[in-house]
Formats: sequence, C-alpha cells, structure tokens
Amino acid sequence: MKLFIREHLLLVIVQCIQMSTFMGILLLAQFDDIAIIAYCIFISFFILLLYLIYMYWTRRHFYKKMSNPIATLDVSLEKLDMAPISQHLQKVLKTQYNAYESNRLALEKKQEQYFMFLDRWIHQMKTPVSVLNLMAKDLDEPEASNFQEEIDRLQKGLNMVLYMSRIRTMEHDFRIQRLDLLHMVQDVMKEHKRLFIRNKVYPKIHIPENTMIETDEKWFHFIWTQLVENAVKYSAGKSNQMDIVYTETNKRKVLSVSDEGVGIPEEDIRRIFDPFYTGANGRVFRESTGIGLYLVKEVCTYLGHHIEVESTVHKGTTFHLVF
Repeated sequence: MKLFIREHLLLVIVQCIQMSTFMGILLLAQFDDIAIIAYCIFISFFILLLYLIYMYWTRRHFYKKMSNPIATLDVSLEKLDMAPISQHLQKVLKTQYNAYESNRLALEKKQEQYFMFLDRWIHQMKTPVSVLNLMAKDLDEPEASNFQEEIDRLQKGLNMVLYMSRIRTMEHDFRIQRLDLLHMVQDVMKEHKRLFIRNKVYPKIHIPENTMIETDEKWFHFIWTQLVENAVKYSAGKSNQMDIVYTETNKRKVLSVSDEGVGIPEEDIRRIFDPFYTGANGRVFRESTGIGLYLVKEVCTYLGHHIEVESTVHKGTTFHLVF
C-alpha cells in the first residue's frame, strides 16, 4: 500500500491543483453557484477515487511483491496480476531466474570438478607419505624423529584439505551411533603419542567407563584431533599438563579439554571459529591456518553438537564439546 500511495501521490496533487485552478477561473468569471462548483469537485474526486481503487485492486499482487523482499528465488516465478506492468515484471524475473540458474549450474559443475581433482590428488599424495614413513624407520636418532615430525606435519595438512573437501557433502557422509566415549578418546590419544612426547605435554583423562554418547565416529575423531592438537601446540614449552574431563547433568553431556598454555586474547575469542582467522596467536605460531576450528564448528553444527570456549591469556584455554 505504501508503494502504491507514493507512486500515485503526484497524480492526487495534480488533481488538487487542477480543481483549485478550475474553481479560481469560475470565481474570476463571477460564477457564484457554489453548489454546482462543489458538485463538480465531488464528482471529479469520486472518479479519481474509483480509478485509484481499480488500479490498486488490479495490481495488488504487483505492489505486494515490489514492497516485500524476495525470500527465495522460487517466489519470483509466482504468477502476478494480468496488468501489463505485472506481466512485464514477471517476464523480467523469469529471465533473470533462468540466467541465474544457468550460471549456478555452470559454477557447481566447475566446483565439483575442482573437488574431484582435489580428492584424487590427496589420495595420490598418501602413497609417497606412506613410503616416507617406511623410510623413517630405517633412520637413526635424532634424524628419524626430525624426519617423522615433518612427515606428520605433511600428513596433517593433507588430512585437513581432505576433510575440508568432504564437508561440502557431509549431509550424505555421517552416521549417528551410540558409541563409547572413553574408547574413542583413547584411540585419538594413541595416535598422538609421538606428538605428546615430542612436546612434553601429557594428557590426563577423566572419563568414566561405559560413558555412551551419540555421534559419528569418524567426524568425532576429526573434531577431537583438532582440539587435542591445538591444546598441545599452544601449551608446549609453557606447561606439560592437559586435562580431558567428562561432565554430565540432566540437560548436557560435555567433554572438555583444558590446557595451561598461552591462552586466547579476549578480542579474538569471538572470531576463532571464522575461516582463516588466526588472531594474535597466529602471528606467533606461524603454522596456524585458521581452518581447524572453523571446520570443527561446521562439523559440530551438522552433528547437532555445540562447541564452547573459555580462555585467559597466559593461563590457558578450555574447549567444551557439548553433545
């Protein structure tokens, strides 16, 4: 209605000016029959009112669509009134919709080809990494440890790219099961033995036996690996302790990992889950990419979990994974 009024306001103003001019001419001509003048003015405005009502009623869908933002593209294909301007608008919207769909499908095809290439490349890279692992076993210390550390860094980077590629189709790639939490956490800890020893950070696990949670095993492994590796990276050289604690209330099941490392500045906490954001710590720890926690947040959203963080600079950080 507001758009209709704004569009026809000038017409009403012109009509008022026209009637005023008409009355002025009659009065100057010494035509003093006020009743006839008033009747003419009434008829004129009555006809104007009928015209405005007709215009609004026949174009009401057009004005409604023009006044409200389009929530989805499908709305642009809805039929409008039979008025010429409405029909023309519908043709324009349909043309734009078809052009958009064509561009979208072309971009999706290119993106799919890119991710397909990326997946194949990652799997091809796993073969030389496996060979390097075998070669590392034939080396003596400390060369073997240094060599293995670089291999682990390469493997971590490849896995990160692989998971980032897979997350686009995650809705088709997860299965919620009832799983033993302690067993899954211990599996991640065993895989990171060298990381703990190399950085002299040792985890303490406080999870009761037979603690069952509902999640996807593969994606939980990814989430927990990211949180554990971050805890080790940001506490190495500052503290040798990392606590893994499970708590449960009537409403929440929470798995927490706490370190006594450098902590996260307050101004960075609200942005640590943004893609490619590394913050103040990222300028000190050059290996930070700003991808890990972003992917953790995305995976948690898909799985129906929730991730929370508490941190104090120079005292440490705690991440809470809420099931």
